[in-house]
Amino acid sequence: MAIVTIKDVAARAGVSVATVSRTLNNQETVDADLADRVRAAAAELGYRRNGLARSLRLQRADVWALIISDIANPFFTAIARGVEDVAQREGFSVVLCNTDEDPAKEAQYLEVAEQEQVSGVILSPNEIGSDISQLTRLGVPVVAVDRPLRERVDSVLVRSAAGAQEATEHLIDAGWRRPACITGPETAQTAIQRLTGYRRALVARKKRPAASLVRHADYRADRAATATAELMDGRNPPDSFFVANSEMALGVLQELRRRGLRVGEDVGLVAFDNAPWTAFTDRPLSVVAQPAYEMGVLAGELLIERVGVPLDQQPAPRVRRLPTELIVRGSSLRP
Repeated sequence: MAIVTIKDVAARAGVSVATVSRTLNNQETVDADLADRVRAAAAELGYRRNGLARSLRLQRADVWALIISDIANPFFTAIARGVEDVAQREGFSVVLCNTDEDPAKEAQYLEVAEQEQVSGVILSPNEIGSDISQLTRLGVPVVAVDRPLRERVDSVLVRSAAGAQEATEHLIDAGWRRPACITGPETAQTAIQRLTGYRRALVARKKRPAASLVRHADYRADRAATATAELMDGRNPPDSFFVANSEMALGVLQELRRRGLRVGEDVGLVAFDNAPWTAFTDRPLSVVAQPAYEMGVLAGELLIERVGVPLDQQPAPRVRRLPTELIVRGSSLRP
């Protein structure tokens, strides 16, 4: 059975291929009578859109690019779900791009988004800094999520410093005396903010911030395990940890277990991100929960307000900062 193409529909309706494309993408610029002819021809021929072809050659009218740094991280998976739910509701498709925190890979995806004329981009920027100048020049709206961009665009962030401060104060109030901080790379805004919150908590609880109790690491488990070993082998090791994300918390747990230390008994622990596994460790992990799904929804809604709007009618860039929630479990409670 031959596949019916958009050219077949155009020939049956007696219109151009462009008119068929605009009609099937529900663009209002098509004359009503022509649109009726196109739809009737498509129905008669049994035309069905080729989703694979559309994913290879994106149409500006109805596709977003979602570029995130680590799809294996449940935090970003939840963001993607929120974005997709809004896109589906509004008649858009989403192409997911995973950069693995690689600036070169991210730059490639941004170039593809530009060349394929997507209608909008939602981007979790890399830790060094992302270049969206070409998209801005072309008028493609961009929304930053999780981390800010240098350019003035809509951003959806969380109050990382406040969440980190609350978590560290909780450790101190629970009776732990020397909390350490394992945070992300020195160039990452989220890592900087979480370290800032940790230090504010020490000052608020009249403790002297000690550089020897801070380690920067990539947001990876193996790097966090190494950082934990360095801290525990120091002259005056910590008795508790605030860790800047759940992936690194796995590395901390691994190293503590290797040493025969139990969280919630020998060592206190609080981590950023409420990953699904955190409630099932022994003991369950205290976390700073981020509203990841809501962040994705809000990013999608901000993008909707810009897609198709002329540049001179675009709203001023907006920054939305969502609160975190400290969830106290056994890992941070001192016996």
